[in-house]
Amino acid sequence: MMDHCTPAPSVEPGFDAPIRPHWAELAHAKGFRIARRIRDRSWLELECRTCRGLTPMRLWVLTSAQPHCRPCMEARWRKTAQAAGLTFLRRCPDHRHYAHYRAPCGHEVRRQFAFVERMARSETDALCRICMEARDAAEAEQRGWRLLGPDPRGTSHYRLYAHEDGCGAEQRIARANMQTGRFSCGTCGEDWPAAPSALYLMRLDLPGLGRVVKLGYSRDPWSRMTYQLGIGGQGRAELLAVVPMPTGREAYNREQALHARLKTEIPQHIVPRAELEGVIRVVSEIYRAEAEPRILGLLDDLADGVLDDEAADHAPVAETGRDS
Repeated sequence: MMDHCTPAPSVEPGFDAPIRPHWAELAHAKGFRIARRIRDRSWLELECRTCRGLTPMRLWVLTSAQPHCRPCMEARWRKTAQAAGLTFLRRCPDHRHYAHYRAPCGHEVRRQFAFVERMARSETDALCRICMEARDAAEAEQRGWRLLGPDPRGTSHYRLYAHEDGCGAEQRIARANMQTGRFSCGTCGEDWPAAPSALYLMRLDLPGLGRVVKLGYSRDPWSRMTYQLGIGGQGRAELLAVVPMPTGREAYNREQALHARLKTEIPQHIVPRAELEGVIRVVSEIYRAEAEPRILGLLDDLADGVLDDEAADHAPVAETGRDS
């Protein structure tokens, strides 16, 4: 039930004309009382029987539709905004489906009423543009880049950056790639075969599958683990070992040699593709937990320079440059 409050005084100019009885009956049936006629012959001022608030209304709306009480609507907007973590400020004068709100960060945002209702149901979040730009700038700074602004081509998930710690070149980069580091400068950057990389071993706890380990290579193993495997909120991941490699080419060759060796030594610990589909984005090169000590031992030997690398010298070189 709507809270009763003292109605705001009317500021509308009156119109001296009688109120017809059937109008009053219609208003009562629709939850209102006609307070008076206003402006001109086509306007009424309705008093809500719930909150006693006053709402200017055209006569034809009363006779042909269900009028809405403006104070009641504003009360609902405020309540919805509060549930969404916002503070309702005012309706947008340019669009009836929008309003201005105060976000938790203190900045003012303009959002659709329907969007705020979704926020109140925890279906989405309000993103403050000022805070988003600060976040994007901080992410770029961590990678040695400077945020210049939105994508000049208008693609929402791209930004325009400058290579601050490098050649200064400007480049369009997807924000997701800036987060994960899966990009290089188109002017001075190294392609993946020549860029530094690393072998890694991850321990994964996957829903419905339990504990497994993944052996692979990436120039940023932490990013690979955090953003790219797609294990979701129910899974857990932990980096057990990282062995730096001077180039992506060598990392790939070493990785392929290790997988070939493990396939020969412990084929029973390779997790079948069918068990991985729908659980994680990669469906190969994952082993049972029992293989963890053996793989860690091989990586230790590789780091110490004592691992036989004959197979690595003959492994094929990848063409795509994708992490594995």
